[in-house]
Amino acid sequence: MPYYLQYLKEFEAKGYTRISAPLIAEIFGYTEIQVRKDLAAVSSVPGRPRLGFDIKLLISDIEEILGYKSPNKAIIVGVGSLGHALLNFEGFSNYGIDIIAAFDSNKDKIGSTVNGKKVQSTEKLSSFCKKNKIKIGIITVPQKAAQEVCNEMVEAGITAIWNFTQGHLIVPEEILVQNENMAANLAMLINHLKENKLEIGKRKKGRNPIIPR
Repeated sequence: MPYYLQYLKEFEAKGYTRISAPLIAEIFGYTEIQVRKDLAAVSSVPGRPRLGFDIKLLISDIEEILGYKSPNKAIIVGVGSLGHALLNFEGFSNYGIDIIAAFDSNKDKIGSTVNGKKVQSTEKLSSFCKKNKIKIGIITVPQKAAQEVCNEMVEAGITAIWNFTQGHLIVPEEILVQNENMAANLAMLINHLKENKLEIGKRKKGRNPIIPR
């Protein structure tokens, strides 16, 4: 649904008012049946034959299903290069996330401001989260500090953690952790390239040799 939403917004920006299931299927490489089922599950008004779906209404329905219409307050711990990049990213509001504060243990960073967000000491993390009822925490600290920060978030009442470190976090069963492990993703890409090379090598090896005349 987030991918559908992204493309629908792009079409809306280009001036389109309606979109068909076959066009969406062509963009994503899906079958028309799959797309119709997906959209039927979220659309408050069914698509019309030859006219398709009302883009504005479909966007509204998907945003409602995904919870984007009710922004969720979040905090970020770790204001290094990645932390800076995430704090400066303006697109989170489109996905129902509002990062309202940043925390760091580095005294040189505490008190500074990033994109209008004042960097606070991690010592204030628990009280801030409890006072503001924060449920989403983003971790961009060095790996060795990740579990400690995670524990503090859980203790502060955070129930959803977005983990950008390579460390494996141990949390209670009711806590959701979304890992963004670049090392694992790169390993998958490299393994895919290796498999492709092996497959290409097998194909070349299996070809009949060309006998010169």
